[in-house]
Amino acid sequence: MIEAPGGCGKTYQGAQFAADAAADTEGRILILTHTHAACDVFSERTAVSQSKVEIRTLDSLIGLIASAYHVPLDLPADVGVWSRTNEDGYNRVAMKVAHLLEKKPMIASALARRYPLIICDEHQDATAAQDQIILALHKAGARLRIFADPMQRIFGGRNAPAVAAEIKRWTDLKDQAEAFEELDTPHRWANTNAPLGEWILTARATLRDGGQIDLRGGLPNGLHVIRADNVARARGQYQLTGQQRAPLTQRIQPLNSVLVMAAHNETVASLRAFFNRSIPIWEGHTRVALDRLCDGVRVHSGNPSEIGKVAVDFVSSVAIGFTATRYSRQLLDDIEQGCTKARTKKPATIQSLGRMLLEEPNHRGIGKFLTTLRALTKEDAAFAPIKIDHFREFNDAVHLGRFDDADEGLAEIARRRAHARASLPSKAVSTIHKAKGLEFSHVVLAACDRPHFSNTKAARARLYVGLSRATESLTLLVSHTNPTPLFLI
Repeated sequence: MIEAPGGCGKTYQGAQFAADAAADTEGRILILTHTHAACDVFSERTAVSQSKVEIRTLDSLIGLIASAYHVPLDLPADVGVWSRTNEDGYNRVAMKVAHLLEKKPMIASALARRYPLIICDEHQDATAAQDQIILALHKAGARLRIFADPMQRIFGGRNAPAVAAEIKRWTDLKDQAEAFEELDTPHRWANTNAPLGEWILTARATLRDGGQIDLRGGLPNGLHVIRADNVARARGQYQLTGQQRAPLTQRIQPLNSVLVMAAHNETVASLRAFFNRSIPIWEGHTRVALDRLCDGVRVHSGNPSEIGKVAVDFVSSVAIGFTATRYSRQLLDDIEQGCTKARTKKPATIQSLGRMLLEEPNHRGIGKFLTTLRALTKEDAAFAPIKIDHFREFNDAVHLGRFDDADEGLAEIARRRAHARASLPSKAVSTIHKAKGLEFSHVVLAACDRPHFSNTKAARARLYVGLSRATESLTLLVSHTNPTPLFLI
């Protein structure tokens, strides 16, 4: 096991080890990550050994095993759909697979022969069931090299006992390891801003030990603190006064590349508007609204009224401006009434959209509806207030209409997305969670206040992940009136 802060060479060493071992290892080397972004990084760094190296997310490996043995696991053939559409589905599948490998060790042995060396990246995010699966492969003969940073474990909404159990499980795993090493050289900043890297490592230790990061002086070049209060009244929104915004504008305007991060999805959506939609949202790999759309199609296909609601929910999730008063209420009313009421101008156009869903109350109808709506936002002034924020997710939903079955289409789109390795834009807005594993020359961490960063282990981990994405400069927007208790100011 190798434990290291972000930027201290976990991915580099993991990729280098895989490349070196590929020449001497029979069978394939398996690299397991938790995010598709991390898969992208490993794919780039092991390109010369690609024929001997296989890169997967842990969920992908578990899904592969579960699909092969879906009958004894009492799962449908399409395990991916089942995982996605059932509550806690991925973890339930993992638990079933862990139990299978325990009861049928010959399966683990076959996998260990296929993958005699397994490299686990960012393993602090593994669940108990995922740990059990990895250890079953090790018991069957596979060698394991585990890289992790416990301070990058984002616990989500888990309660205190669950968090304590995860911490103990990590300690137990370290105790089982044949060898344990720690990395502490900040390679990420060596050629960009070494003092900033040292400061971030010190901040990590402070957060880990329950302290407050001191911002009162002695800050390295490249670290900027802007005092700015969120003056938005609505929950989840983010807005600054013109006076407070000026220093931020001065910081960002000259930069060719910048990542603006926040702790919550709602704040990220608000920041998109805050920058007048000039900076796109980094959507990552997950498509929550698209998943929800497919769930709705599966349940309500053939019911025009319900399919209309599914379409409205999707557009409202990936765009702004598609309000009830301007568009969706009339759309749903027209569908309910069979699109028979005489309409002119904008109402007639809305009715034509409703007719698409009425005539094809399924994913194909939704695809046509979305294609037309997208064109209208560009060509018809009456639809200009609709602004699409999640372009990739919107386009995926359009493509869904080209498949015979929505779930099969979703699986194929996800497969293509995983292999396409979408590149980051030069400027982006992102949640901290989706930025895990990424690095940017210049980073702005917005909304450093108590609502976004309270004094919990999860908040400390989330703050550290945000801080450690920057390689050249880091700008913190720290509240005057309600700052995060994790800073000493």
